[in-house]
Amino acid sequence: MSLMLKLLAITLVLSSILRAEASNQDVENFLKKMFASNQNIKSLNVKVTNVTEVQGHDDWYAYYVELDALLVKDKRQVVQKMVWFSDGKVITKEIFDIEKVRDMNELVSLPFEDKNYKKENLIYGNTNAKHKVAIFSDPLCPFCKTFVPEALEYMKSRPNEFAVYYYHFPLESLHPASVELVKAAVALELQGKKDVILNLYKVKVDPKEKSNDKILAEFNKVMGSNIKMFDLLSKEVGQHLKSDLAIADSMMVNGTPTMFFDGVLDRTKMKYKEAK
Repeated sequence: MSLMLKLLAITLVLSSILRAEASNQDVENFLKKMFASNQNIKSLNVKVTNVTEVQGHDDWYAYYVELDALLVKDKRQVVQKMVWFSDGKVITKEIFDIEKVRDMNELVSLPFEDKNYKKENLIYGNTNAKHKVAIFSDPLCPFCKTFVPEALEYMKSRPNEFAVYYYHFPLESLHPASVELVKAAVALELQGKKDVILNLYKVKVDPKEKSNDKILAEFNKVMGSNIKMFDLLSKEVGQHLKSDLAIADSMMVNGTPTMFFDGVLDRTKMKYKEAK
């Protein structure tokens, strides 16, 4: 059976669950019933956190859902965010646009909320600039190292056009060294140093490096600074990184670099060059 036929079969089975027009409650009730048969889950809370339209498909909506589950085995609390699609009659986790040969997940995104444009994340431009750009990045991500500095240089030279907000998103499982590296960057910014983020991408550290002394030595060499380990442990540094990660989580950011242009996810990452 082809993938499309399998998906059709799944959606037909699920179609009887929802009424003609799905509400948040409909979706929450459906998911509670669906996961109720999972013997690994002791208790479950389901909440629809946002709903958006699917571009080019007027009858379909994307439901952003947060699952808060207590596992039976070790009584561990697990929180997972996911997207479900519904036209009010059918609900499905995956659906494809046949004509465009695209996963519908590529047609939806959460709007970047105004509250996330925090002054401590503004690294270039004016708050009243024509465009707002939000960047989530890991300085040791190979693509970020080539893309982000160029993008920052471009927007830095146009302060009335772009307000650039930067959010640290170290991919610890892939680049464990990036965690301490971004903490050092935050610590240095708190000391009033400028252009820290732009120069951060010049620091040459093995992504798997575990020695904090080596990481800080390379960081300080590039920055001309004297950041110590105790600087990384400060309350202010911890709060800044925690805030960045919380915003990334709320926006379901899962890779780097991720960019939002004027509040909308920019999958091309090139809208800043097309801006007028």
